[in-house]
Amino acid sequence: MSNRITEILGIEYPVIAGGMAWCSGWRLAAAVTNAGGLGLIGAGSMTAEILEENIVKCKEAVGGKAYGVNIPLANPLAPKVMELVEKHGVPVVATSAGSPKKWTAWLHERGVKVIHVVASSTFARKCEDAGVDVVVAEGFEAGGHNGREETTTMCLIPAVRKAISIPLVAAGGIATGDAILAAEALGAEGVQIGTRFVLTEECSASKAFKDVCLNLNEGDTKLLLKKLSPTRLIGNNFRTRVEEAEAKNASPEELLELIGVGRAKAGMFDGDIENGELEIGQVASLFKGREVQTVAEVFKEILGEYKAAKERLVR
Repeated sequence: MSNRITEILGIEYPVIAGGMAWCSGWRLAAAVTNAGGLGLIGAGSMTAEILEENIVKCKEAVGGKAYGVNIPLANPLAPKVMELVEKHGVPVVATSAGSPKKWTAWLHERGVKVIHVVASSTFARKCEDAGVDVVVAEGFEAGGHNGREETTTMCLIPAVRKAISIPLVAAGGIATGDAILAAEALGAEGVQIGTRFVLTEECSASKAFKDVCLNLNEGDTKLLLKKLSPTRLIGNNFRTRVEEAEAKNASPEELLELIGVGRAKAGMFDGDIENGELEIGQVASLFKGREVQTVAEVFKEILGEYKAAKERLVR
C-alpha cells in the first residue's frame, strides 16, 4: 500500500487515526503508529501540561516512528501547542477549524509535515495554495464536529480530487477494508479513521461510552448544534434538550448556555451517558454487538478485508 501518503508521512499503511477530543490520547496514537499507520494525539481536549505528557509518552512508545498532534486552530491554546511541537520535535501536525496559511510555513521551517482537514473543495484548494502536505476531506457521516456543507464522503472525495493535485485522504464513515478500497476508487490515496478506533482498548474514552457506541442502530446519531459547530450526537437526555431548544429556534448564546462547561468530557471521558455529550460517527452501527478490540486486531481485520475486497473485484 505504498503511495504518496506513506512516503510523505513515513508510514507503512496510508491509515491515519483521527485526533479526537477525549478519545485520542498517547496510547491510541502510539498503537496506531506501531501498527503501521499514523497515530494522532487529540490536543483539542488537553491542557498544555497534559498534552506535553502525552507527547513525551507517545514519542517514547513509538521509538522513532512517525506520529502527530491534532489541533483545531480555533482553540486558544494553538500557539502553545505549536511551541510544544517544536520543543519535542513532533514530526506531523494535523490542523482544522482555521486558515491553513496561519501555521503551515512556520511548521515547514521546522521540518514538520502538515495535514489539514476540510469539508469542501473550496477549502481544499486553499490548503494547496497554503502549501499543506496532505488534505483530509471529511464527509457528513463523520462523528464529532462536522462540516457545515453536509456533503457525504461519496460526493466529497471525487469533488476534492478534481480540485487539487496534492495527496488526498478520505474521512467520514470509513471503518472497514472495503471502505478503504472504495475511497481509493473515488480518488483518495489514504483514509482517516475515527469511530473504529474509538472502539478499541487503547482509546482513552470511558468503557461506558464505548459500550453505548457498540449498541447503536442505523439512524441513532444525528447532526445538531448547526448554529455553533455542527456535531453528530447519540440520543440521550442531553440530545433531547438540544433538539427541544433548536425546535424553539434557540440562539447560539442559548445553546452555549445549555451545553455549559465540560459536557463532552462528562459524556465521553467520564461516562455520564445520560447527560453528557456523546459524539460518534454513523458507521458505529456496523459494529453493533461486537466486542472492544485492540488496535492491532483492527488493523489485521481491515487489511484482510481490503485484500479480500480487491480480489473480489478482479474476479
